[in-house]
Amino acid sequence: MRNKKKYTIKEYDSFTKNPDVQLPNFHFMPEPVFDCLEQFVLTNRQVSDTDLLELMVVTSRRGIGKVISARNYVGVINMNNETEIEILPKLYSRNEESSEGETKQIFLKMLKSLLRMPYKHFNVSSLDQERYSILDILIRMFIEEVYTLVKRGLKSAYVDHEDNEFFYKGRLKFSEHIRLNAVHKERFYIEYDVFSVDRPENRLIKSTIGLLQKVCSSRKLQKDLHTLSDAFESVEFSTDYTRDFAKVTDDRHMSEYTRILQWCRVFLTRNSFTPFSGGGVAYALLFPMEKVFESYVTGHLKKIVPHPEYLLMTQHRLHHLYDEPKQRFLLKPDIVVARNGRSVILDTKWKMLSTDGDHGISQSDMYQAYAYHKKYNAETVILVYPWTTALSEIRDPIEYRSNDGVRVQVYLVDLSECSGGVARLGRLIEGNLLGD
Repeated sequence: MRNKKKYTIKEYDSFTKNPDVQLPNFHFMPEPVFDCLEQFVLTNRQVSDTDLLELMVVTSRRGIGKVISARNYVGVINMNNETEIEILPKLYSRNEESSEGETKQIFLKMLKSLLRMPYKHFNVSSLDQERYSILDILIRMFIEEVYTLVKRGLKSAYVDHEDNEFFYKGRLKFSEHIRLNAVHKERFYIEYDVFSVDRPENRLIKSTIGLLQKVCSSRKLQKDLHTLSDAFESVEFSTDYTRDFAKVTDDRHMSEYTRILQWCRVFLTRNSFTPFSGGGVAYALLFPMEKVFESYVTGHLKKIVPHPEYLLMTQHRLHHLYDEPKQRFLLKPDIVVARNGRSVILDTKWKMLSTDGDHGISQSDMYQAYAYHKKYNAETVILVYPWTTALSEIRDPIEYRSNDGVRVQVYLVDLSECSGGVARLGRLIEGNLLGD
């Protein structure tokens, strides 16, 4: 396998096919690759069902020409022309914009909070993030899970089998038998059970291994995947992922399959929230950072906020903006924390704030916060943004108040601090609910 040509950019950086451009955050890409990526972006923009989250945008810049800029999605796009495009989130440490390795480590820790992501116990810091792409790191996690399963032994089960046999056992399938054996009296078309490793769970794992062999860019990982493939020699590839997932056995005897099958869902169904398609793309695994950030904050708050004294609810759907003559415009805050009849509303925003004016906070975000405060009669609404070096001097939440009692606080989570930033957010919530 040839090594793929790899291009790595961060959110809001741009690709250009103009080789003379020497500007920060602009990355040169040969015209054939650029054109293929452009087609992929345009195809997925046409089928998108939201204008809030964009994969990439194609624009034209004076003196540069056409550019493709990364937006809200991070992950990996593998092109058919042996090219890999990696998009990383724009993250900051206390001193400067995070390095590539640090960015990957933080992002992987954020992904762990997603309920549909299986690597709850994997030590991401043990990997060489600079060397591996995001996709390769996820493949490495999958490989280690499957290696453990293979060492313990694949599970077998009685599975249905039907064929035209020279012996009789099980159940005769009468219509097929008459059709096929009118002149073959020595045969029987029968259905019977066979104890075999060729069960739905193993078929899904083998299919995942086969897929990853096609898209993996690391020779070492390719070798590991080939070794695992040999262990599934007696297993067929899945011909219908949906049907086989529906047949998965979920009991304590199959517990070692649980995380592996979660990985299979991620890879086989592109289970990263949004499906992408495109003729020039072999594989795309992309995650919307808005949802990743929301999941990260929510996951840590669930561990911090004490239950049952405090009630934490996500994607709350109790109120509408208007109630008469019929309920219209559903309000759906990310998080509601309640205690003794009092509540605090939180909404996560994956946007990089600045020092200018109102710090780049959009009017639409403030209108939304105002509506939440009124409808929920909340103590406060907290808008949660990622911390950046531009706001390094801010220590306390930025607070806005109106004469009619609405209070909105803006809190910045330092993602380089692991859970420390969210822990302080938990104390802020508690202080508001206790009236401090």
